Amino acid sequence: MRYASSSVALVLCAALALPVPAQTPPPAPAPAPAAGAPQPAGAKTFSQEELDQLVAPVALYPDALLAQVLMASTYPLEIVSAARWVKANPGLKDKALEDALQQQTWDASVKSLAVFPQVLAMMNEKLDWTQKLGDAFLAQQKDVLATAQALRSKAMAQGSLKDSKEQKVSTEQADNVTIIKIEPTNPEVVYVPTYNPTVVYGAWPYPAYPPYYYYPPGYVAGGALLGFTAGVIVGGALWGNANWRGGDVNVNVNRYNNFNKTNISNGNWNHSAQHRGAVPYRDKGVSQQYGRGQASDAASRDAFRGRADAGRDSIQRGDVPRDAGGRGTSAATRDMSAGRDGRDMGGGRDMGGGRDMAGNRGGNTSAFDTRNSAQTRDFSNRGASSMNSARASGNMGGASASRAGGAGASRGGGGGGARAGGGGGGRGGGRR
Repeated sequence: MRYASSSVALVLCAALALPVPAQTPPPAPAPAPAAGAPQPAGAKTFSQEELDQLVAPVALYPDALLAQVLMASTYPLEIVSAARWVKANPGLKDKALEDALQQQTWDASVKSLAVFPQVLAMMNEKLDWTQKLGDAFLAQQKDVLATAQALRSKAMAQGSLKDSKEQKVSTEQADNVTIIKIEPTNPEVVYVPTYNPTVVYGAWPYPAYPPYYYYPPGYVAGGALLGFTAGVIVGGALWGNANWRGGDVNVNVNRYNNFNKTNISNGNWNHSAQHRGAVPYRDKGVSQQYGRGQASDAASRDAFRGRADAGRDSIQRGDVPRDAGGRGTSAATRDMSAGRDGRDMGGGRDMGGGRDMAGNRGGNTSAFDTRNSAQTRDFSNRGASSMNSARASGNMGGASASRAGGAGASRGGGGGGARAGGGGGGRGGGRR
C-alpha cells in the first residue's frame, strides 16, 4: 500500500508539472456596418418584398399596358402634368384626343396613358408609388418582370386570373419557366382590370410591406375578385410590349409610329433623362448612368463655391458699394430663384428654373423634396424673431442698419443708428 500511494503521488506531481495549454478565446463578433455605409457589391436597391408591394397593383394589366405603365412611371413629373391636362380637357376623345396630344412635349409613354384616364389618375394620386415603381424598373428590370410573372401565377392559382369577355389569358413554356400572358380579347378595345391585391393573390406574405392599391370611382369592394372599367377604344395608343423571355420591354414600331406620328425603326425602349426633369434617381448606378452621379454634383458645388469666393473678394476690394448690402442680397435672391446660381444644386439640371409639377416654369422646388420649404420657414422664423427683438428694445434704427450694412452695421449701428436712423447706423458700422 505504501508503494501504491507513492506511485499515485508521483503521477500527480508529474501532471501538475506539465504546462497548461492556452485556451482559444471565442471569435470576436463581426463589427456592425457603420450608418450610411455603402451597400456591399451586388446588393440590390429594392428587396423582393418591396418589388411585390410595388408591382402588385399592375401585374394583372394586359401585357402592352403594363409595359407602358412601367415606362411612364420613370417620368413622374410628366405624369402629374398629363393628369392635370386630361382633367382640364374631358371632352377630348378618340381622334381629337390623339391630335391634341401631338402638341404636348411629354414622353410618348406618358402621352399614351392619356387614353386610359383611370390608370393616369391612379399614378397621379399615388405619386410616391409611381416614383418608386419607376426607380425599381430602371434599376432592376428583370426582377420587376419576374415579380409580375410570380404574382400572375399566384392569381391564377387562386382562380382570380382567367379568360373572360374582356381578356384572354394564355401560358407558354420558355427555358422550363411558365410565362403567363394577358391580352385584350379584342385588340382594339381594352378593359383595365380593377382588383384588391390582398385578395386576388391570396394571403399576402409580407405584412410589413402591404401592397399599394387603387379603387376608381364606382368600384365596389367585396364584389368580383377581378372587375373591369369600361372598354377603351385604343387606336394606336397600345404599342408597348413585355419581353418576358429577355426580361425587358420594347416597342411595336408600327403602332408606335401610327400613334405618335413618327417614323422610328428601332423597337428598343430607352429611358430619357430629359423627360425625367429634376426628380433624382434612387439607385446610384442608374443615377451615374444618366449623368446624375457624384461627379456632376461635385462639379456644380465647386463652380458655385468659386462664384461665392469671387464675390467675397470683390466686397473686400471695395468693388461693391458699402451701402449695397440690401440691394445685393435682393439681387442674389432673385438669381437663386431664377436658377442662375442654383443650377444642379440637388443634382437636377433645372432646380431653380425648371418646370413645376404642372409643367410651368419658375418653380424652384421639387414635389419630392420638402427640405426647401422647411428651410424657407426656418429663415422666415429667424427674421421674425430678429425684428421682434429690435422692436422690443426700441432700436429700430439698429435693425435698419443691420439690414443695410450687414456685419459692419451690427458693430456701429446700435446707439448711432437710434439717433441718426438706418443710414447713419450703416455709415457708422462701415467705418472705424
